[in-house]
Amino acid sequence: MFLRSFIYAMAGWRSAIRTQRNFRIHLLVTVMVVLAGYYFSISRTEWCFVLLCIGLVLSAELFNSSIETMIDLIHPERHPLAGRVKDMAAGAVLITAIMAVIIGLIIFLPYLLTT
Repeated sequence: MFLRSFIYAMAGWRSAIRTQRNFRIHLLVTVMVVLAGYYFSISRTEWCFVLLCIGLVLSAELFNSSIETMIDLIHPERHPLAGRVKDMAAGAVLITAIMAVIIGLIIFLPYLLTT
């Protein structure tokens, strides 16, 4: 039973990778940020912030995709309230991504300016 929950979670990741362009973009940025972290040998504390941001952005994108999929299932035709729900979920991802970029700049800009 416990192992099955991990299998379902991995199926959700695979589904998001296959069907959600923005999730794939976030994964690509994740790889680039992790490589930059290794290249610049960022500190343990900086790694904590970077990994926290990565987790938050990817989680927000998965929540957004889940909400959008559920809305499409419940209300396949266009509806103003359905659109509003989707827009709010996308807005949450945007806020998370903007904060991650700001934190990334705070961490990586000093390294970039000294090289």
